[in-house]
Amino acid sequence: MCGRLALTHAREEVERYFRVAEVEDFPPRYNIAPTQPLLVVTAAETRPEGSNLPDRNALLMRWGLLPAWVKDPEDFPLLINARSETAAGKASFRAAMRHRRCIIPASGFYEWARDKASGQSQAFWVRPRDGGPVGFAGLHETWIGKDGSEIDTCAIMTMAAPDDLSHIHHRVPVALRPEHHDRWLDVRGQGPADIVDLFAPDAQVMFDAIAVSDKVNKVANAGPDVQEPVEPRAFALPGAAKTVAKTDTGGEESQPSLF
Repeated sequence: MCGRLALTHAREEVERYFRVAEVEDFPPRYNIAPTQPLLVVTAAETRPEGSNLPDRNALLMRWGLLPAWVKDPEDFPLLINARSETAAGKASFRAAMRHRRCIIPASGFYEWARDKASGQSQAFWVRPRDGGPVGFAGLHETWIGKDGSEIDTCAIMTMAAPDDLSHIHHRVPVALRPEHHDRWLDVRGQGPADIVDLFAPDAQVMFDAIAVSDKVNKVANAGPDVQEPVEPRAFALPGAAKTVAKTDTGGEESQPSLF
């Protein structure tokens, strides 16, 4: 599961890494939660032949995907994640997998190891090992209300956690390497069956996990102090992986609330 992000890299670095231009300047965001806006990168609809302009767009979307066919958003669950193994066949994600794939820039994500016996949890700041930004595979949809109002929404793809992160949680976001960005965004030339290799463990960005305090549990705590390292609780260490609870059921209709 992926339910908290951070994007703290400078605008210029984001533009360069994701090949986008004119990204609105933004302050560092240390604790981004579902329903808040995410920066999203999409393929440009058109690009003049021979142009030097970037072939990608960057815009803000609400984190929590709403399929176009939803009648009442109040009666629909908040879909912040889509399982890479099943998204192509699920009603909520099928159309987006074919036609509306995107990349979600981040500096890393937060995840919680949970101990069934004590009910305690340990937060981790999970960031790319090379210190750079990362692009998570995403899906997006535009929901149109009866009054004509539009809401751009998105969800993050997830996959089984690699061995070095599985002691924290059994799911992680799909972290695309830069050389795979074009394929993921190429919905015209790359169908869902053509990009399954991008979900393989050896295609993923490598991460380091750093134990942080419970400050990050509250969305109101949005400063750099939420990423300050702490000594992890004993149950959250790799040797205690068997005590970590699995909280993500993986069902598109039953994604749990984090808190």
